[in-house]
Amino acid sequence: MELRELRGMEIAATRTIRKRDGWWWVPSQAGKGLYRVQIAKKFATCECLDFSTRGVRCKHIFAATFVLRREKGPDGTITVTESLTVSSTTQKTYPQDWATYNQAQTNEKDKFLVLLSDLCNGIPVGPKVEKNGRPRLPLCDMVFSATFKVYSTVSGRRFMTDLRDAHSKGFVSRTPHYNSIFNYLENPELTPILKNLITESNLPLRSVETNFAADSSGFTTSRFTRWYDHKYGEVRQQHDWVKTHVMCGVKTNIITAVEIHGPNAADTKMLPALASATAANFPMREVSADKGYASKANYDSVARLGAVPFISFPDNHRGQGGGKWAEMYHYFNFRKQEFLQHYHKRSNVESTFSMMKRKFGDSIRSKTDVAMTNEVLCKILCHNLVVLIHEMYELGIDPVFWTKAEFHN
Repeated sequence: MELRELRGMEIAATRTIRKRDGWWWVPSQAGKGLYRVQIAKKFATCECLDFSTRGVRCKHIFAATFVLRREKGPDGTITVTESLTVSSTTQKTYPQDWATYNQAQTNEKDKFLVLLSDLCNGIPVGPKVEKNGRPRLPLCDMVFSATFKVYSTVSGRRFMTDLRDAHSKGFVSRTPHYNSIFNYLENPELTPILKNLITESNLPLRSVETNFAADSSGFTTSRFTRWYDHKYGEVRQQHDWVKTHVMCGVKTNIITAVEIHGPNAADTKMLPALASATAANFPMREVSADKGYASKANYDSVARLGAVPFISFPDNHRGQGGGKWAEMYHYFNFRKQEFLQHYHKRSNVESTFSMMKRKFGDSIRSKTDVAMTNEVLCKILCHNLVVLIHEMYELGIDPVFWTKAEFHN
């Protein structure tokens, strides 16, 4: 969008433009006087100095054009003309590639164990500490066991059969007790390790994803919050939940960044961190999010990363504040259909949560805060590996992890 068109959108959004005697009367952007604009089918003219000297469409012509396409009737209804030509619309359908889908599904568990083992083998081995008692279990084995347990969706005791089978195939050096798995999930040092594994699991798709979407969702827990409702004189209760903020690619639904900061953390404050973490590994062109993320700081943070923010605006916003915020507000108002075509990609993040919850459950079994966070991170890691398996058959990729030697903890 050129500068004159952008300024025309701003004039159309912030000034009163009227049509009288066949002319459009457009206020000066500086607030000094009016310019007469005439718009015909094949040409447009304006009395401003810019048009008279250069003979190109000035900002006043653009402003009048936008108002012409968005006229408000006397009854308050708004008519938006998206195009000056009438074009037919066709409905596109995207059939499922059942052969590829069936291959991915029938080989998923075997491939999952191989990919998870490759990921966990990149976890550095800590220094050996001489002490009395039983030797510590290898960290890579425990991360593998905890993630595989979440993938299985069964209880810890019933999971032991699967874990013994994984040990017989050489994926773990020993078979830990199910209580040891639960104890490791309660270790806060496991949280950054799981986040690093999630990042490493999405890197094989960095050449595929350029557009991203952000949202949050909750995973219910077995804990209840109780309080006394003074208004109705009774005790109320509700499930506790773990609120999870993610950013995902809109083509493959791979999760590129995750933030967990308590059940009541505001969505809008999470977007800069999610976008920065994604941009560190992916070429980012677009970011879409719902109106819960609409703030000037979020627009500016996405723009600084070289991406276009397609974030919906609440009804009470007027685009005041300048910068990318004002630019996208005018885009939203005067090219709404085009804006919504980009914004609609946001629905893919809802599909991502739906995929994850249907496959690995929408609740968590852990009891402590740290363990609940780690269990959710294990679900996300499982989801990413399942996405990679599907893309192995869909795109023919061969995931290779730890191409860089360092492991950031």
